[in-house]
Amino acid sequence: MLSDPQSPAGAARASDPEAEAAESALSARELYRFFRSGEEETLALRGVSLRVGRGETVAVVGPSGAGKSTLLSCLAGLDEPSGGEVRVGGVRISHRPETERARLRARHIGVLLQTRNLVAHLSVRDNVRLAHSAVRGHPAVPAQDLLEQVGLAQRSHVLPRQLSGGELARAGLAVALANSPGVLLADEPTGELDGDTERVILQMLRDRASAGCAVLIVTHSAEAVRVADRVIALDDGKASDVRP
Repeated sequence: MLSDPQSPAGAARASDPEAEAAESALSARELYRFFRSGEEETLALRGVSLRVGRGETVAVVGPSGAGKSTLLSCLAGLDEPSGGEVRVGGVRISHRPETERARLRARHIGVLLQTRNLVAHLSVRDNVRLAHSAVRGHPAVPAQDLLEQVGLAQRSHVLPRQLSGGELARAGLAVALANSPGVLLADEPTGELDGDTERVILQMLRDRASAGCAVLIVTHSAEAVRVADRVIALDDGKASDVRP
């Protein structure tokens, strides 16, 4: 039973950051990220807060150097924020040892990186199997079923270098979905694709959201922005809602 936000209990719940985080598939609160090079200090993230609900697709846009990829790395637990926290399904993933972050990421988060997420010397099928092996005891879709879903069943035996750009994007998506994640993070997933292939990939991401996954896309693509439920703009390390 949902709390009435007008009631004292509902108001307290709405003002409790941990309660709000628990209700979101993914949440970030007051994220800061500093980088130092000699005497120089760069502030890549300046107090970024966001939430992504189950079944929701959120696009993060902004100019190059705005902090988008840094934000995604912090959300995925690949990088540690200098301040603030990240929670996945209400569980804090930030400010933990790397082994714990990796375990939580393997069980709950799918990551599709701009540089792709395939091991060069493994076949497409073995790349998916490798992602499966990180989540023993956790529900996972069989590798061949996943490759059928992304249209690569007939290419499962080939190496990544033998794939076209569109096939690489679909293979990377299969790897990101191998752990049946509750959260899917994609960094420029359609950046080098033609229009038809871009629409296929975006439809796959929307299908994951329709199945209850929380999807966050870092993108420059107008088409990706169009299909998103919400749009967040990042500029000079600060976030603002473009389309709430």
